[in-house]
Amino acid sequence: MSNNLPSNIAIENVIQSKMRGRVAYQGFVSSQVAVTFSYSKLYNDSSGKGYQRPINKKRCSDFANYLSQGEESLYTPILLNAAGNWEFHVYDKHRPNLGRLICKKKATLMDGQHRLEGIKEYISETESTLNVPFLAFHFLDDDEEIKLFDVINTKAKGIGTSLSRYLNRDNDDLSWVATNLILKPESPFFNKGTLTGKRNKDKHITLQNLYNIVKLLTKKSPLEKLAKEKKLNLCLFYFNAIKELFPDEWEDKSLYRMTHITCLNALAMVGNKIINENYLAKSQQPDSIKIAQLLVDLNEIDWLAIGDLKYLKGAAGSKILASDILNCMKVI
Repeated sequence: MSNNLPSNIAIENVIQSKMRGRVAYQGFVSSQVAVTFSYSKLYNDSSGKGYQRPINKKRCSDFANYLSQGEESLYTPILLNAAGNWEFHVYDKHRPNLGRLICKKKATLMDGQHRLEGIKEYISETESTLNVPFLAFHFLDDDEEIKLFDVINTKAKGIGTSLSRYLNRDNDDLSWVATNLILKPESPFFNKGTLTGKRNKDKHITLQNLYNIVKLLTKKSPLEKLAKEKKLNLCLFYFNAIKELFPDEWEDKSLYRMTHITCLNALAMVGNKIINENYLAKSQQPDSIKIAQLLVDLNEIDWLAIGDLKYLKGAAGSKILASDILNCMKVI
């Protein structure tokens, strides 16, 4: 792709600084400029120095939707390499770091291609203008550019889904329920769950695991429409009932597989069926006596870690186990 511009672009009020000895520019441009003053070097570029992945249209649309949420939709600067094609002109020699930036050719885009495509989609649909922040290096050679891209996308890890769920707990019911299943002392997951996603010997169930468990327990059923407090109480009732009936299997994860994720997902699938079939609509409560009677049949499953369950993995394994449990309960 050509890096030529139809005409020079002037960007005002730019701050010039140094990062590890490299000259860099920081500032803002209008969204109309932002989508035209850079280009991506795709991994299959004929120069052999390309590195960007193909655009994921869903990620772009997701970002455009995020922007439509209004003033709370903040985002980080895009990262550019001006490759020596931009000139900085100081306004005042007494303030040498503030001035005008003249862009004579397009910069290469190192980080932010999905944000920019999302911005392009958003301004096209809304006919609006955004202020887009940028950080541009004055000059990096091709290999330095590739190395920095690699560092951004491999060494700088994301926060992970568990911590993201925790941060979003006040805006999403399932995240709130999952968080409380870890934080409440009366929860059977209280000493087994981790909010950040980092597992250890004792805390082997992540917040994201619990999010999926709550989803499996309630999805595609009337339970899905319950208030978050009722969903939490339902989870507490169901998994505490299992814990009380099978305390050894619940507590010892090295000897038994009951609290391994594949098995917990299977138990959630089973709960979805038996709670829905034994739910007292008038009182909006599960029929605890009937459900407890059904859960006794879990003793027909060999929960030992050295048993057949050790071969069950992933979503497919959870479905097989859920089907076996329901067969034992004779509720298929």
